[in-house]
Amino acid sequence: MNALFAPHALLPSGWARDVLLRWDATGALVEVSAGAACPPGTPRAAGPLVPALPNLHSHAFQRGFAGLTEFRGQAQDSFWSWRELMYRFAGRLTPESLEQIATGLYVEMLEAGYTQVCEFQYVHHQPDGRPYAHDAAMCQAVLRAARTAGIGITLLPVLYQASGFGGQAPSQGQRRFIRSTASMLSLLEQTLAEISRRKADSTQNPSLERLGLAPHSLRAVTPQALAEALAGLHALDASAPVHIHIAEQTKEVDDCLAWSGQRPVEWLLDHAPVDARWCLVHATHMSEAEYARAAASGAVAGLCPSTEANLGDGVFDFVRWRCHGGRWGIGSDSHATVDAAEELLLLEYGQRLTRRQRNVGASAEQSDVATALWLQAVAGGAQAAGAPIAGLAAGQRADFVVLDAAHPALAGLPPEQSLAAHVFASSRSRAIDQVWVAGRCVVQAGRHAARDDARASFAQARAGLLADA
Repeated sequence: MNALFAPHALLPSGWARDVLLRWDATGALVEVSAGAACPPGTPRAAGPLVPALPNLHSHAFQRGFAGLTEFRGQAQDSFWSWRELMYRFAGRLTPESLEQIATGLYVEMLEAGYTQVCEFQYVHHQPDGRPYAHDAAMCQAVLRAARTAGIGITLLPVLYQASGFGGQAPSQGQRRFIRSTASMLSLLEQTLAEISRRKADSTQNPSLERLGLAPHSLRAVTPQALAEALAGLHALDASAPVHIHIAEQTKEVDDCLAWSGQRPVEWLLDHAPVDARWCLVHATHMSEAEYARAAASGAVAGLCPSTEANLGDGVFDFVRWRCHGGRWGIGSDSHATVDAAEELLLLEYGQRLTRRQRNVGASAEQSDVATALWLQAVAGGAQAAGAPIAGLAAGQRADFVVLDAAHPALAGLPPEQSLAAHVFASSRSRAIDQVWVAGRCVVQAGRHAARDDARASFAQARAGLLADA
């Protein structure tokens, strides 16, 4: 049995003192006791301990061109013009370069306080659109990257078949993404079998890998394909997560209305079995009725504040969603920012700017904004990931972050104010000391052991992809 004693820890019910954590050989917590004595020889956390955050939306390859699209290429740039640049970069990827970029990204994520990533993986084939000899080559690349970094992963192979609503023919830039429904179900079946074999062959950290499905969006998947894919997934694993891009852009809403006479979220709720397995990524542009119905479905809203700001998507109405009891989590999406705390800061600041109020994220249970946001993001992110990472409680995975009590922004503060300082006042200098995944410390003194190698490989892969671009 492994153990750690924390003088201060953030439990699902709030902050507690003198918390003893014990976990078994698989990395599952078997005891979380507040008001406990520290057993002789048990290590002590050097700072406040908080549950780690899940990252519920990632396109790993996009980290390779983060920061390289910040120039005006036409009279008015938008998500749609950015997308064309993204397609050009995606067209150059290989399984090897994807693995290098993803490994570097996942090491960054761990150092930033994320311990589970939901990888929305849609680059499937060779640049000319033909399958690789090993059909799952690109999915295997991100799985290997996660194993190398030591991060948990919910792999979400993406079903992508069309360029617009009504089954419009895909563009040349999308040819690497395209799969038939039968091909997708075959990929899911073989990947699930491999994950199951790995779990059976090892007693260590069996919960680190999870498989789900991501119908890319209503504009990229026809109604028939969506229904068939969901039925096939349910037959393989009835509890598997389902993630979908939805209502990210106003043009998407307008196009959906023109196609169906309904808004995207409205159409999805009427035509798909949306429930707690689902993550509605972005869901930025919803009507009052859509907010109420989507929240009542039990689905998680997947919010990506740094990417939504970078792409000019708009601002999710967080207050309205929570008024309807909606669950939510955060993701870093295109990875313009890789920092769990900064995503929460941007979420709160976006609400302050649009509502002209302060401390919007506080709740009836938690008046402290950082504490309220952190706990809700942990719970919603765990649900979206389909993984036992919902906080510091028995039965959950031993994933947690030890804050750096000596960091200038935190020094001398009580624990709840330390978390607030980490989110709102650490000046992009990240106040994290340790990060633990399934009971194993993978970040020490703010640094992952593989940082140097991962950064060098990342830079090499990026340079190769950008050469002669």
